[in-house]
Amino acid sequence: MADDKDVLRDVWFGRIPTCFTLNPDEVTEREAEAYYLLLPRVSYLPVVTDKVKKHFLKVMRSEDVEEMWFEYEGTPLKWHYPIGVLFDLHASNTVLPWSITVHFKNFPDQDLLHCSSNSVVEAHFMSSIKEADALKHKSQVVNDMQKKDHKQLWMGLHNGKMHQHIETTSSCKGSDI
Repeated sequence: MADDKDVLRDVWFGRIPTCFTLNPDEVTEREAEAYYLLLPRVSYLPVVTDKVKKHFLKVMRSEDVEEMWFEYEGTPLKWHYPIGVLFDLHASNTVLPWSITVHFKNFPDQDLLHCSSNSVVEAHFMSSIKEADALKHKSQVVNDMQKKDHKQLWMGLHNGKMHQHIETTSSCKGSDI
């Protein structure tokens, strides 16, 4: 049986090859080329898609740009689910790369929550960590963490630095969250 640290490492470093294409209904100044990224399974779309947005804004007129959102085969992708969960729910039986469609108009208010900034994602992430800790450790781990530990945990996820995440969680009572 695999050691817990091996499993944690495999999950943390898990990536999903993804092809982002602009919705053909979007108004562009010239044809938009697809954009490819390896998405970390444990992150969130708004955290890792700044490059996607920058890539497609090069062909868009500013008056045609609203809030960016994503869909897979007609289903809007919820930003507050980890990328790995989204892939497993919607596309685990598909051929890679995972094809995600990018939109800049017609935000589906009835299906998605708005995400105004990465601070919203951070707040959601920390709330999820607190919920998991409450269920697993009766809130003893997160309550014993200092504000700097919370920030280090977030930055570890945000920057894809596993050692920041591991150091923070293991320094708190020697347990995993």
